[in-house]
Amino acid sequence: MELYPAIDLYQGKAVRLYKGDYTQMTVYSHHPEEVAKEFAAAGAARIHLVDLEGAKTGKPENLETISKILSVSNLFAQVGGGIRNMETVKRYLDAGVNRVILGTAAVRNPDFLETAVQQFGEKIAVGVDLKDGLVAIKGWTETAQITAEAFFENMQNLGVKTLICTDISRDGAMQGTNRELYRHLSERFSMDLIASGGVSSLEDIAALRKMNLHGAIVGKAYYIGALDLRQAIEVAK
Repeated sequence: MELYPAIDLYQGKAVRLYKGDYTQMTVYSHHPEEVAKEFAAAGAARIHLVDLEGAKTGKPENLETISKILSVSNLFAQVGGGIRNMETVKRYLDAGVNRVILGTAAVRNPDFLETAVQQFGEKIAVGVDLKDGLVAIKGWTETAQITAEAFFENMQNLGVKTLICTDISRDGAMQGTNRELYRHLSERFSMDLIASGGVSSLEDIAALRKMNLHGAIVGKAYYIGALDLRQAIEVAK
């Protein structure tokens, strides 16, 4: 299983939100590229980047910072947050990003998603954020009236290869990940599933690995020192 340590970006800084709440933001570093270098030094091969401003405004707000991260870390990078049109997809891919994540756009604009998948294949992933069993959009500020099951079915039918699933209720809460959710989804669908939200212990990582998930994203647990990244990467393997 691949481990994706995460950097959430806001105004060029590495931050974390509590349960997706922009008013409960903690700044962990004013130099995210240094954090990425720490990931690489611990043995990480991949990185998960989120433009939190972009998720709200619908356009890339931290591209300069992301470019800097890519240039110093040499990690496989996937980026999400505010990618709502083909121009933005191309800008990220041209900047060296390996995979772009469509979230709100995948819910609101399935034609765009379909075009992107047809044109860029595995370089397109979909990020789905779940709130009380429904899909949340616009940086978690709204809920679309579609269930997780129905959304996953649609994505699989469209040919999406990688799906990143976040349980908002667990995100940043250090309460453990929603193992039952990921077990159910991994048994039901054949896409590469990446678990996100509440991955806070080596036990969580071991449990997800046993489900044959493609990957897991680690955020707050790393920043507060609850999880040793080097150990976590070994457990994921």
